[in-house]
Amino acid sequence: MSALRLEGKVAIITGAAGGIGEAAARLFVKNGAFVVIADVQDELGDQVVASIGPERCSYKHCDVTDEKQVEDTVTYALDKYGTLDIVYSNAGIIGSLTSTLDLDLKALEKTIDVNVCGGVAMMKYAGRAMVARNIRGSIICTVSAGATRGGLGPAGYTASKHALLGVVRAASRELGVYGIRVNSVSPFAVATPMACTIPGVKRFRLDPEFIEARMSSVSNLKGMILKPGDIAEAAMFLASDMSACINGHDLVVDGGFPDSSDTFPVNTFKAVMDIVRWSFSKVTFSSIVSTFMPRYIISWFDDRTRDDVSRED
Repeated sequence: MSALRLEGKVAIITGAAGGIGEAAARLFVKNGAFVVIADVQDELGDQVVASIGPERCSYKHCDVTDEKQVEDTVTYALDKYGTLDIVYSNAGIIGSLTSTLDLDLKALEKTIDVNVCGGVAMMKYAGRAMVARNIRGSIICTVSAGATRGGLGPAGYTASKHALLGVVRAASRELGVYGIRVNSVSPFAVATPMACTIPGVKRFRLDPEFIEARMSSVSNLKGMILKPGDIAEAAMFLASDMSACINGHDLVVDGGFPDSSDTFPVNTFKAVMDIVRWSFSKVTFSSIVSTFMPRYIISWFDDRTRDDVSRED
């Protein structure tokens, strides 16, 4: 077997302009694949391509809620690389954080549209292409550890991931007769940009280290800190020939998160206090000075420093 586990394979990865999708794109290319990075964040997508190398990957704008764009992305991969061996349907949103009693049904529809219908659309058009070309391909979806229980996410998100897991299981039976494998990887508590964002609150992001520390503290796997690369490794396993006999499987990667623990509903007071305590623990003298010192004084010091450096040069 080649040391490059995906050598010569062609893959589409949705939601690959950041987070788990970006980590997967880098890992797939490192293991010999050609990758189409599909996302709606054009600038970030182009940056990922530039950093990986355009000779091994390319960017295609794709809103997975638009069926035509999904079809066009599959066509783009086939036209550019001549085949399509792997689809990693990773794009998703967390949606509204409100409880079931306060859930806006329009917000629920949006979550379902991205998380479920987007995954179905990728399976539909990638599956058609693989069947037509007699490709024994691999389709993987990012589901969630919350796809098999409650208490790990808001109601809408949990519902969408339960539904997506059902689609994976159904599609694995239907496409398996063509030699196409359909599996899922279910992460939990990975400090991606989505996980660090509070929906509806602009210009504020949770510190990734805060999320990692909180999840690590309740894990029963000592010293465990889940990273996007850990989920990417699981996805690559399901994409590669090493999982050639695995179909319809949900690979949970949760770092040993206890079944008895919940993260939702959120205790707002406790969450805020945890963030405040964490923030104070990270405060340094320089950060205090930069916070309270007038901006023009900091600029003056910066200018003097630059002048000193120039004189030394």
